[in-house]
Amino acid sequence: MTPLNHIVSKIYPLAIVVLLSTPISAQQGATGNEWHFYGGDSGNTKYSSLDQINRDNVKELEISWRWKSENMGPRPDYNLRATPIMIDGILYTTAGSRRAAVAIDARTGETLWMYRMNEGRRGEEAPRPTSGRGVAYWTDGSEARIFLVTPGYHLVALDAKTGRPCQDFGNDGVVDLWKGLGRPVNGGIGSSSPPIVSHNVVVVGAALPSGGAPPTKEMPPGHVRGYDPYTGEQLWIFHTIPQPGEFGHETWKNDSWNFTGNAAVWSLLTVDEELGYVYLPIEAPTSDYYGGHRPGDNLFSQSLVCLNIKTGERIWHYQTVHHGIWDYDLPAPPILIDITVDEKTIKAVAQVTKQGFTFVFNRITGDPVWPIEERPVLQTDVPGEQTAPTQPFPTKPPPFDRQGVTLDDLIDFTPELYAEAVEIASTYRLGPLFTPPSLIDPMGTMGTLMLPGSTGGANWTGGAVDIETGILYVSSSTNPTVLGLEHDPELSNMDYIRGRGKRWPGAGGPQGLPLIKPPWGRITAIDLNQGEILWTIPNGEAPDYVKKHQALQTVNLPRTGRAERAGLLVTKSLLFAGEGAGLFSATRGAGGRMLRAHNKQTGEIISELELPANQSGIPMTYALPVKDADEGEPAYKQYIVVAVGGKNHPGELVALTLP
Repeated sequence: MTPLNHIVSKIYPLAIVVLLSTPISAQQGATGNEWHFYGGDSGNTKYSSLDQINRDNVKELEISWRWKSENMGPRPDYNLRATPIMIDGILYTTAGSRRAAVAIDARTGETLWMYRMNEGRRGEEAPRPTSGRGVAYWTDGSEARIFLVTPGYHLVALDAKTGRPCQDFGNDGVVDLWKGLGRPVNGGIGSSSPPIVSHNVVVVGAALPSGGAPPTKEMPPGHVRGYDPYTGEQLWIFHTIPQPGEFGHETWKNDSWNFTGNAAVWSLLTVDEELGYVYLPIEAPTSDYYGGHRPGDNLFSQSLVCLNIKTGERIWHYQTVHHGIWDYDLPAPPILIDITVDEKTIKAVAQVTKQGFTFVFNRITGDPVWPIEERPVLQTDVPGEQTAPTQPFPTKPPPFDRQGVTLDDLIDFTPELYAEAVEIASTYRLGPLFTPPSLIDPMGTMGTLMLPGSTGGANWTGGAVDIETGILYVSSSTNPTVLGLEHDPELSNMDYIRGRGKRWPGAGGPQGLPLIKPPWGRITAIDLNQGEILWTIPNGEAPDYVKKHQALQTVNLPRTGRAERAGLLVTKSLLFAGEGAGLFSATRGAGGRMLRAHNKQTGEIISELELPANQSGIPMTYALPVKDADEGEPAYKQYIVVAVGGKNHPGELVALTLP
C-alpha cells in the first residue's frame, strides 16, 4: 500500500409507513413499503423486504400501468435511465430530453405535476443532455421538497405537492452550480445523477464530457459540494483535486492541479445516516487515457472518499487506481452493509469497479476488510507518460469478471472463427490488467486491447445486496476496448488523445461477432461475509445477431449473456434482473426485453417476463393499501416499476403487479 493510498483523518406489512426526518439505518433496505432513495435506502442496497410478489407467484406478474415520456422534450428519449422514488403514494422521477421532474400517481400512473427548466443554449450544450437518473427527496416534517439537477447544472428545489419552485431557495428556487467551484466555469460541466440529501445537507456531484479525446487539457474540476436545503446556501466544498496546502496536493505535479479537470462524482452518492458520513465514488481526471500532463498519483481521482456530511471534512479515502489512464472510474454507488467476518460484525462499504474488483472496507475507519496488495504492473512506452509502478489488487473477493487478454480469451465457436480472431488480435497489444494504452502505429499495433473495457466490468447499474444474508449481486459485461493513442493538434492541445475515426478498427471480432468468447454479460453472487463468489450466471441468451449469424448455424450455442448494464433489485425471496438497454454496447444492441426473477441462492431462473422494451433503468418496488379490501384479502398491493426504452421506443415506466 502506498503511503497516500489509505489515510484516515480524523408476515406482510398491513400499512404504509411514511418516513419523515428521523434517520434510519442505511442497511435496512427500503422501509415502510416505500422507496425514498435512488437505491431504496441511503446505503444503496436496492433491497426491499416486501414479499407479496414471491417465488410462488412471480410467474403471474402482469402490467398494471405504463407511463410514457415520448412528449417530454423536443426529441424522444430512447434511454430513460431513471429510477423513481416513491413517498406517500407518489412516484417522483425525471424524464425526457430536457430532464423534466415529474410526479406520478403510484397506483394508476397518472401524471400529477411536471416541472422543467428552460435553460436555452446552456441546456442544449450541456455535456450530459439526458433524462438523468432521477431526483432526491427531503422533508423536515412540515414541508417536503424534491431536488433536481438539470442538464445545464442548476440545482432546483420543488414543492413536493405542487412541483412549483421553492421561492426561498436560491434565486426563486434555483442555484447556479457553475458558481462556487473555485475556477471560472462557462460550460463543460453538468450532471446526470440526482443529489443525495441527509442531515439537512444536499450533496451534489458533477459530470463532464467523455474524456477520451478532450479538446483541451484545461477542464472544469468535479469538486463535490454541500448545500442548505432551506436556502440553497453552499455550506462546504470538497476539492476532489486538492488545492495548495490540502492533503494530496503533492500528488499533482507540475502544477497540474491548476488546470486539470474531471475527478468528479458522476455516479450516485451514498450516506450512512447514523454516522453522518457520505461516500464519494470519484472518476478519472482529464484525460481518461493519457496522463502525461498530470504526473503523480492524482488524488482523489478514482478513489472512494468518506466525508463528514455536515462539514465536508475528509474522514478517510482509498485510491483504487493510481494515475488512472484506463477510464476505470468508480462507476457505481458504494453499498453499505453490515457483515460478519471471522465472527466479528463489521460496518462495511463495498465498492464494485469497472475492472471487476469488489473493494470492501470498514466504513467507519476505511480499513480494508481483507488485505489489498500493491502489485507491480506493466509500464508505458508512450512519450511523456509516467505510469504508477504498482496498482491495488484486493485479495478477496475474487474478480467478478475476466481481466486482461490472452489468445485463450478469443472467440472459438469454430476453428475458422478462432483463426480470424487470432489474426485480428495480432494487430493489438495484449496483456494483463493495467496494460497501458499504446500508440497507434499503422506499421505495428493499433493500440492496446483492454479487458474489462472502459465501460466495465461493472458500470452505473452497480450491485444490490441482500441485507439478511450479506450476499452482494453485481452485473458486469465482458466487452473489450481498444486504447490506441495518437497526436492530433487539430482536435486537442493534449500531447495524445484516444484515436478515433477510420484510422483505428475498434474491438470488433471476426465477421461482425464479438472478439472475446462468452459469457459477454453475467450476474455474480458474492458472499461478503466470506469474501467468496457463490455463483455466476450468464445474463441472458445469445443476442439475435449471434443466433442468426451464418457462421454459427451448425453451432449449439450456450447461454452467452449480453454485454449490457443489467439493473438489479433484491427482495425478501427473489433477485430481479433485466437484460440492459442495448443502445451503447459494442456488441451492437445486445440488450433485451426480458425481466427475470432468479433464485437468490443459486441464480436459477424462476420466471421470465417480456417487457414492452429493453430495461434501461434499475427496478424498484413499493406497496400501497388496497382500497375496500374484503376480509381475508391482502391489505396492500406490491408494485415493481422499471424504466424501459430502446431503438425506436421512447422511454417509459412500466408498473408490474399480481392479478
